[in-house]
Amino acid sequence: MPPRQAPTARQLRLGIEMRKLRERAGLTAREAGALVGTTQAGISNLETGRFGLSEQRIRTLAQHYDCTDEPLIDALVAMAAHRKRGWWEEYREMLPTSELDLAEFEHHATSLRMSSALHIPGLLQTPDYIRALFQGAVPRLSPPDVEHRVSFRIKRQEVLYRNQPTPYTAVIHEAALRMQFGGPAPTREQLKHLIEMSEREEIILRAIPFAHGVFPGSGQPVGYLAGPVPQLDTVQLDQSHGTLLLDATAQREKYAALLDQMESIALNPAASRDFIHRVIAEL
Repeated sequence: MPPRQAPTARQLRLGIEMRKLRERAGLTAREAGALVGTTQAGISNLETGRFGLSEQRIRTLAQHYDCTDEPLIDALVAMAAHRKRGWWEEYREMLPTSELDLAEFEHHATSLRMSSALHIPGLLQTPDYIRALFQGAVPRLSPPDVEHRVSFRIKRQEVLYRNQPTPYTAVIHEAALRMQFGGPAPTREQLKHLIEMSEREEIILRAIPFAHGVFPGSGQPVGYLAGPVPQLDTVQLDQSHGTLLLDATAQREKYAALLDQMESIALNPAASRDFIHRVIAEL
């Protein structure tokens, strides 16, 4: 089987986690290769996602690395077993790779958390709201490119509608609730959609009013995508040049704590729905 020319972020993550285990064991790639009958280059190719990993190879390497964390090993095995191309691959020639990587991580996440101060979180956006956002993009997108992005974002929302919806928590600042992307009518429909979604059992929506003043994490949307074990959690940051995915332990802990603080100061779900109703009445 030829090497992958462009491993996905999830394939790269599997390799990164295997490298962490090796380095924690104090072994070089050459030494690890000798233990399993391959070369330094062979281990490097596995750790950079250029070649797939079988269940037996993962368990053998974990044993040589003195890893006894069975839940982590099982999670890595499960990650390696998911080789079916996801729906997002249909967009590979149309959208930035970082967007496809985000969709893949969302698809496999065990829970999702999001905070946003200026936009409604993507998984809760209506088509007209999404369209208005991308019509204002710089550089300007062509109408077909706008529609590709609209359909892609709508398909990402499938994680909230499938047979076993992914638990989702969103903290949204009042500024995002009042921003009229597309005008009053689309904004009103977007806010009504938020209320409807907040009534679903697996969704928790909490608002932060202007009156609260300064709060942590106000400057940047933050997403936290939980994996089957904490070591496989991923942080999502939205930036002007695209989506950034972080997996370093310090970053995961930092943003998890930030989201904890934001949730602690936000209105409870019932009060948040009442607050959104008041915003709608003022449009």
